[in-house]
Amino acid sequence: MEYSTEFKRQMVRRMSGPRPESATRLSKEVGVSQSALSRWLLEAGIVGLVKKKPRTEARLPASRWSPEEKLRAVLEAASVSEEDLGAWLRERGLRSEDLAEFRAAAIAGLAAKAPKPSLADQKRIKELERDLKRSNAALAETAALLVLRKKAVALWGEEGDDT
Repeated sequence: MEYSTEFKRQMVRRMSGPRPESATRLSKEVGVSQSALSRWLLEAGIVGLVKKKPRTEARLPASRWSPEEKLRAVLEAASVSEEDLGAWLRERGLRSEDLAEFRAAAIAGLAAKAPKPSLADQKRIKELERDLKRSNAALAETAALLVLRKKAVALWGEEGDDT
């Protein structure tokens, strides 16, 4: 099918303007084949001028993120408005289910109790507590003896003092 020059220019403008549309999307909208639209763009010499989105580095799947990255994502997502959340998730290669899973894991981690010490650890703790108690008793006894000695010296003076 033959298209007018003006129609071709209009399609090229739509694909290269300030808000460029993809040839595939435009093809579905106007009923012109994608290859024809791409060819018109090439013929116009604009293909090299069309800005492509910069490629972001390959993202790890959400299942391979570190706990720190997951927590950071949950905190960042909390500060993003509901309207912008979809774009934010797409930028990071996430789904809303991933974010919900990260949030649940963070809450579960905060709610988890400390693990109970093993039997060997419990014995070691008791032994150390006994040693600490014994040391405290010896320290208290030494302090009491020093106080009594000071009082005795104050009352009777030093040994060998002939007063």
